[in-house]
Amino acid sequence: MNSLSSTIRILIVEDEKLLAQDISWRLLDMSYEIVGVTDSAESTLALLEKTTDIHLILMDIMIKGDKDGIELAHLINEKYNIPLIFLSSLTDAKVIDRAKQVEPDAYLLKPFNDRQISIAIELALSNFSKQQKNQNKKEEKLADATTLPKNDNLPISIKNDLFLKKNNHYERVAMEAIKFLEADNNYTIIHTENDQFLYSTGLKNFEEQLPKETFFRVHRSYLVNISAVSGFEGNMLFIKDKKIPVSKAHRVEILNLFKTL
Repeated sequence: MNSLSSTIRILIVEDEKLLAQDISWRLLDMSYEIVGVTDSAESTLALLEKTTDIHLILMDIMIKGDKDGIELAHLINEKYNIPLIFLSSLTDAKVIDRAKQVEPDAYLLKPFNDRQISIAIELALSNFSKQQKNQNKKEEKLADATTLPKNDNLPISIKNDLFLKKNNHYERVAMEAIKFLEADNNYTIIHTENDQFLYSTGLKNFEEQLPKETFFRVHRSYLVNISAVSGFEGNMLFIKDKKIPVSKAHRVEILNLFKTL
């Protein structure tokens, strides 16, 4: 998927110009999009006021101006709902304790490499997604960027999009762009308009996460976005050239659903 709508958009808050440039190049090589680079609380808040489509913030703790990154994170949390990764060379216990108070979704120590950035982004998106699903659960958000998330085979949902992993990065996929999901033994294949994503997890995990008013189980091996169905005949649904069987257990429910459309 090459359209901008499928790209994760990242804001970099870093006052060292060379480091900011280096991070930008690394992220671009990983197929992420850079929304902007800011170096202070003032410039960051100004950008956030006019740019709403931001999926992740990479923020240095030490930045220009009267407010540091931790104080800025407090302000962002009050007004915006965006995953946040702290960047820092600081390991002082007092700084770490202050950072914990704003519950970052990951913490990346300088110096770092491409692998560590990739893992930190994966952690941040995963932690943020879990937080959205469990608003009342207190989870430990401060993570070692060298540790992989425990459940890296589950889909990540933020707002109305899924963030699906392909190769070494995540791609943003709108819920409505998903046509159907297909079980293949212990794997699930997610079919979109122009692409496929393979996950080593069962179809049931996706069924629990996707909107129930849109996605319906029509067969033990298929979960279908009902709005993507172009027609049906007998026990078969048509999604473009793909024929999807409807099992006896689901036939009445699915056919009645079409009769009400």
